[in-house]
Amino acid sequence: MPLPVTRTTARRPSVRWPGPISVPAGDGSLPHRLSGAVVTAIARGELAPGDALPSTRALATQVGVGRGVVVHAYDELAAAGYVEARRGSGTVVLPGADVAARAAHLPDPTGHPVRPRGSGETADARGVRSEGDADGRGVRSQMQADSGPVRSAAGTLDLRPGHTEPALISDRDWRAAWRQGIPGTPGAEALSRARHPELEAALADHLRRMRGLVVSQDEVVVVPGASAAFRILSAAAGLADRTVALEDPGYRRARAAFVQEGARVRPVPVDDDGLDPALLHDSDAAVYVTPAHHYPLGARMPVARRVELVERARAWGQLVVEDDYDGEFRYGVPPLPALRSIRGADACTAYVGTASKILTPDLGLAWLVPPRPVLPAVREAQDGLSLGASPVAARALAHLIDTGALGRHLARAARLYHARRDALVAALSARLPDLRVSGVEAGLHLVLLLTDPAADDRATASRLLERGLRVEALSDYYLAAPRPGLVIGYARLPESRATDVARAVAAAVAEAVPH
Repeated sequence: MPLPVTRTTARRPSVRWPGPISVPAGDGSLPHRLSGAVVTAIARGELAPGDALPSTRALATQVGVGRGVVVHAYDELAAAGYVEARRGSGTVVLPGADVAARAAHLPDPTGHPVRPRGSGETADARGVRSEGDADGRGVRSQMQADSGPVRSAAGTLDLRPGHTEPALISDRDWRAAWRQGIPGTPGAEALSRARHPELEAALADHLRRMRGLVVSQDEVVVVPGASAAFRILSAAAGLADRTVALEDPGYRRARAAFVQEGARVRPVPVDDDGLDPALLHDSDAAVYVTPAHHYPLGARMPVARRVELVERARAWGQLVVEDDYDGEFRYGVPPLPALRSIRGADACTAYVGTASKILTPDLGLAWLVPPRPVLPAVREAQDGLSLGASPVAARALAHLIDTGALGRHLARAARLYHARRDALVAALSARLPDLRVSGVEAGLHLVLLLTDPAADDRATASRLLERGLRVEALSDYYLAAPRPGLVIGYARLPESRATDVARAVAAAVAEAVPH
């Protein structure tokens, strides 16, 4: 059965608000502090799933701030998966938001504010902006981003997974971040030994708010990409000549990174709920998973499996590597806190996140939160492998997080990617009603599963490339027992081109069917 486009229709809920509210004092921007107050109200049960928040104008009047402050705060809450703006219903608290809020509302482990803010706060971070243009670019930027396909020099529409829409990044915020990133004097420390206190603190706050992961800044290790994180973990955990269980199909670069450090990889088949912990062996030294959005099939690992995975790993002394590559993007589904936030997971689970999917690969940054017992070995391995990150890029990203620019970007991106996903799913369902579309609840890509197990998806992808459309064959992601399909990214696909893409895909699939 094809997966229909998600549409929410519900009777308008009554507005519920936990009495008079004030923006708490602190160093953060007004929108950041206001969104934190809403999360607190959800965590305390004062706001429940299904409750509608006041309109932005009504809340701005009550709190005594500009409406733009409330717009930014609601955008941040939507990007984190706590609320959703519904036509005719206003902004509503999503199912599961209470669980995620209680996880995110745990106190900072350091017992003090994550980072004192400097004097570089921008005007819109203070909330002094007009009501209509929330990010300085607004509707104009989205129209420009959606005005045409992103093409290579050869004129090909590149819809391979993993690409983001760079036109969504605010030019003003981007330039301000890099000005902040350039130091007054060059540093003298080797990159592999350099610490990044501004970004470590900013990421600790970001992970708590967005992914329900409570860590201190000293536990955050900044690295030059996710592959570097996998290599560092391999060296720190001594995985050379030992077995690492990987999801099959799975992320090829993760597989290559483990192999590069001498590990043996063992494919573990996944189902509609992701990796099944019952298929692990006690001889596996580590297991690599993408629980928020399996890569590439898109399954979300349910809580019961997450708990079982952690329990097995602790009992068998295994390292769990959680790759949260695009956990910030969810569409109409409740947020699930990171696997590492489960009780006891901090002793065996390494969390890996990256800037390449939420912003751009140009930053060359990722972050690693290793199990606490492994942290010293991770620092040593990072130096030994010379895998340090750029201090300039780190300070720039810290500025984007601290000023709220990243939160605004995530909200803006989620709206556009949701619309592009809906357009592509609808177009594929119309042209190929008998095929199943997988992985549409989150992320930046979907998978079109071919029903004939003998279908040659590589040949189908080649035919599409001849038509000017670059996608990937699902079978290329397997180590064993491949299943045919097409992996199609939609982050760079203008809604106006969705029908053209579906028509080309349908024609290529039809040619693959034997007559």
